Amino acid sequence: MSNKTQHIHILGICGTFMGGIAALAKELGFKVTGCDAHVYPPMSTQLEQLGIELKQGYQVEYFDDEPDVVIVGNAMSRGNVMVEYMLDRNIPYISAPQWLLENVLKDRWVLAVSGTHGKTTTSSMLAWILEYAQLSPGFLIGGVPQNFTCSARLGNAPFFVIEADEYDTAFFDKRSKFVHYRPRTLVINNLEFDHGDIFDDLAQIQRQFHHLVRMVPSNGLILSPKNEEAVNETLAMGCWTPTEQSACKQGWQAEKKSADGSEFAVSFNGIRQGVVKWSLIGDFNIDNGLMAIAAARHAGVPSHIAIEALTEFINTKRRLELKGTVNSICVYDDFAHHPTAIAKTLASVRTKIDAQKQYDSKEGRLLAVLEPRSNTMKSGVHNDLLPQSLAQADLVFIFQDEQIKWSVEALINQCRQPCLVEKSIKALVSDIIEQSKAGDTIVVMSNGGFGNIHHKILTTLTEKFPEEKL
Repeated sequence: MSNKTQHIHILGICGTFMGGIAALAKELGFKVTGCDAHVYPPMSTQLEQLGIELKQGYQVEYFDDEPDVVIVGNAMSRGNVMVEYMLDRNIPYISAPQWLLENVLKDRWVLAVSGTHGKTTTSSMLAWILEYAQLSPGFLIGGVPQNFTCSARLGNAPFFVIEADEYDTAFFDKRSKFVHYRPRTLVINNLEFDHGDIFDDLAQIQRQFHHLVRMVPSNGLILSPKNEEAVNETLAMGCWTPTEQSACKQGWQAEKKSADGSEFAVSFNGIRQGVVKWSLIGDFNIDNGLMAIAAARHAGVPSHIAIEALTEFINTKRRLELKGTVNSICVYDDFAHHPTAIAKTLASVRTKIDAQKQYDSKEGRLLAVLEPRSNTMKSGVHNDLLPQSLAQADLVFIFQDEQIKWSVEALINQCRQPCLVEKSIKALVSDIIEQSKAGDTIVVMSNGGFGNIHHKILTTLTEKFPEEKL
């Protein structure tokens, strides 16, 4: 049966990764349908615009159209009625990463971006650099890259950029997703313990990364920072591929030209390549930028072209994204959901605030609003590290979801600054509005929708200061 007539049904279609799979399958000519427990924008809107039929919830009646194959998202588990129906009736099924390998990646030059932090941003940077260089790459990014109109596309051969996640593949394949991607160019940004729901310790994660390293060909390239001990330990387990490192003289280096990281010089093997001037801030974004420049160079893009591209790079949505300003109060949205990411985000904002104080007399306080939403955060694996990660904030606001399994009181006691905890978003917004004043910066951090709290904060601020506009 040809691709043009084959019917694919996707279980768990509205996640960013699965929605990207759906978009690629549609572009290849498959008939695509799907369902999810939560069908909502922006992914539902994007998929409906592509002509992909979406259904709410999981019901066996959705199989009445008799799909030729079911792509199973990794959020699906045994006990799900559609999973059980699929297994009992021997309906062909496959994981999303395996389908991606067989239908898209097997004949491509795959540039994979992995690591605990920075995957989405670095992937977006890399895809944009290749696009700027007129190479028309394919890509699948676990976010909304704002230099493009979509999060996934086939592009033109040979290059395909993919965000390479270490989370498990499916209920029937517990290997990390990225072992299916077979990269020629591999970026490992960093490596820390995360995903406490599927990994017991850092060593288990390193083992999965070692499996990935084993797949990179000898004419490929592995890129990583020199100062990441866990990455170096992983490469020491066995590496058969040339490597390049950042943060070292014989490799890639950045020299900050502005305190907030909005301008930096790039060098490779001690030779100046150029200066990046962009709208992003933070040392972590400089690290991401270096990796993107280095990976693009391996694909044939000269460094000076990559540097030009980054001056026009618009950061991915939800990566320290300014949502609005009311009464000189700035509200940012950030995807930070790990203590290291939280600390780096707040440190970059603090640097920006301190720099701004040189030009005005406003106090410039930093208010951190955190939803501990990830499985790892909810389980309490990182709660001992949270107080220090929040240290740069002047005020801390915590949303205590009922699924949090650890003592928020202990966190309050360990925080150096005032820390307010609420069990409802309405009360949390009220606290934030009551405490905020002109010149403040509010950074909302969550890996979920957080009840659209950003809009609620801005709307309430506008009601409080009606002469101001969003």
